Amino acid sequence: MSTDTAGPTRSIGTFMSSARWLLAKAGGGIFVLWAVATAIFCGIRMIPGDPAEAIMGGPGSQASAEALAAARAQYGLDQPLLVQYFGQLWRLATGDLGISYSLKIPVAKVLGDLIPSTLILAGLALLVAWAMALVLAVLSTRSGGLGSAVGSGLEIISAAVPHFWLASVLIMVFSTSLGWLPPVSTNSPVGLVLPVITLALPLAGFLGQVMRDTMADAQRSAFALSARGRGESETGVLLRHSLRHAALPGIALSGWAFGSLLSGAVVVESIFARPGLGRSLLSAVTSRDIPLVTGVALFSAAAYVVIMALSDLAERLADPRIGPS
Repeated sequence: MSTDTAGPTRSIGTFMSSARWLLAKAGGGIFVLWAVATAIFCGIRMIPGDPAEAIMGGPGSQASAEALAAARAQYGLDQPLLVQYFGQLWRLATGDLGISYSLKIPVAKVLGDLIPSTLILAGLALLVAWAMALVLAVLSTRSGGLGSAVGSGLEIISAAVPHFWLASVLIMVFSTSLGWLPPVSTNSPVGLVLPVITLALPLAGFLGQVMRDTMADAQRSAFALSARGRGESETGVLLRHSLRHAALPGIALSGWAFGSLLSGAVVVESIFARPGLGRSLLSAVTSRDIPLVTGVALFSAAAYVVIMALSDLAERLADPRIGPS
């Protein structure tokens, strides 16, 4: 093949590979959203109780039989389950999330008010977890046998700590005993410290274990030996080569990590009385608020899909050996 045609051919091949990658990500995302919507529909209806009572204010509302029947007719709860299921899928596909049973306002407005709070919490926790994981990985690989053992132990302990236990300990130490930080989340940056650390520390332990192993392999690799042979210092080898390779598995796991942080927000936001999606989801499940539960779950799934795609793209950019497939 001549040089004149090789360039356009490669460009077309790259475009087709990128298009296939995008289509695969979009198809996978649609499937995940459908699976989540289906699971929520089935799961909520397995909970004992009448959804119409939730619409009327709960079992304590003492709504009459006529009022309950009217509520079922208004929200389509008197129709067969299969009709309800496909009706819900159609509404979700057209962007209609419905009205919250408990709050009596559109679910889209509830999500709009709560999403920024949870995204700020999860985003800061991911950044802090990344920083802590890199520090642990560097210390454990450059401190000899004892430092490696201590760093590995800290990573394992951090990864195994439950959020509710860690939050309780942090509140007792830094709020009750020392009085340095507020026990509940406030609008100020100080009020975010304890919730962010509670979410970040277990994740940092897990990421640190993965990064440490990769960094240790990079330190012993041929390119690191070659760099040392050219007179590169250990700090230069670390900054120019080892950190980049150690970051690759962390980038690949960032989508999973963000999803884990969103699920951990249910516990953290409840303990620290912070308004957000996690706390609202717990309240919505308790009150059988089907539209709100569905909206929160679908947003969490969509965020997970997007972050997974972005982390995949970032991994490809960080490692040129990974091309579109």
